[in-house]
Amino acid sequence: MTLREVCLKAKENLSAISLASEADMNRMLAASAAALREQSAFIIAENQKDLLSCTRGAQFADRLMLDEKRIDGIAQGLEKLIELHCPVGEVLEERTLYNGLQLRRVRVPIGVLGIIYEARPNVTADAIGLAVKSGNAVVLRGSKDAILSNKAVTKVIKDAIRSAGYNPEFIQLIEDITHEGATEFMKMNGIVDVLIPRGGAGLIRNAVENATVPVIETGTGNCHVYFEKTADLSKGLPILINAKTQRTSVCNACESLLLDSEIAESRLPEIVAVLRNKNVEIVACEECRKILPELTPATEEDFYTEFLALKISVKIVHGVDEAIAHINKYGTHHSDCIVTEDKAAAEKFLNEVDSAAVYVNASTRFTDGFQFGLGAEMGISTQKLHARGPMGLRELTSYKYQIVGDGQIRN
Repeated sequence: MTLREVCLKAKENLSAISLASEADMNRMLAASAAALREQSAFIIAENQKDLLSCTRGAQFADRLMLDEKRIDGIAQGLEKLIELHCPVGEVLEERTLYNGLQLRRVRVPIGVLGIIYEARPNVTADAIGLAVKSGNAVVLRGSKDAILSNKAVTKVIKDAIRSAGYNPEFIQLIEDITHEGATEFMKMNGIVDVLIPRGGAGLIRNAVENATVPVIETGTGNCHVYFEKTADLSKGLPILINAKTQRTSVCNACESLLLDSEIAESRLPEIVAVLRNKNVEIVACEECRKILPELTPATEEDFYTEFLALKISVKIVHGVDEAIAHINKYGTHHSDCIVTEDKAAAEKFLNEVDSAAVYVNASTRFTDGFQFGLGAEMGISTQKLHARGPMGLRELTSYKYQIVGDGQIRN
């Protein structure tokens, strides 16, 4: 099939899922989770072929790799969706108008979701699961690096849905992995209802700049931890280390540390020692280098950068207002944290930092659909229209008005 035909096939089979009952959706998800575990050896074998072809470094390979534990985690994500209520059909508003018309505003599926993503084959299963439980068709377009893994995961899930007695053709995988194919997919307006890019800054920028399909921007994560002057470092240092080092290749990892000037001289050496003990490379502002001259100077670009590695920028700021201004200027509106014992500073930070997730005394690594109780997620939206933060089931619906009358006409 041509790429257009693949997208059309998903659209033509939309009713197979949009009209399904919640019980049917749950049976599809249960069958898919069981099949992923049962067919894990097949999936891992195909994934190993992708890994052998991978030449993009250890961080990229970590995103690409599947093993028994990760496959079980993917299956658990699908099972978590079974526990969640399907939002389709939920009545958001109901009232009687002045003329007697009965008006209801009701959640409905968006339609055909287009997912374009890099490296992570777990996205394939997550996207399918979310599409199933939100009543949407889905067209998947992964990268060439994960093509065999994506084909294996899609095949296992579609076969499981078919074996359970349902039509799985609302799920489609694009096997055209050329740049031209990606661009064509971004222009499937009229067939694909929304495009959701998941990947690096280049992919997201390409989608935003070139798509004619409406795009929900899932942003890169230049996330910050700010040690305010009252910070308790017995809390703060574990938060920082977790946010920076627990997994460096993810969008909710910390990339920049802000340190209040009132505690900088006394606490910076300790903080640097802890980071270096975890093999974190540090680039720092000139005020930091007055305290520790051996630190590598940070460039302006460093403060804008999502490193996705054991590297962090450090800057001294003069109070919570300067910290907030820095985050709003250099950050990507993803996830940012203040470590503080001052309730007023905490409230100010929560209210004024313009990010999808804002934390007080907790790691940014919690910005995750599974952690937020949403099951699998379609991505972390950093935009403000329609959806923001982890995109779960409700974020994959729209609504329509249903109006019932008894012969009313408008004068």
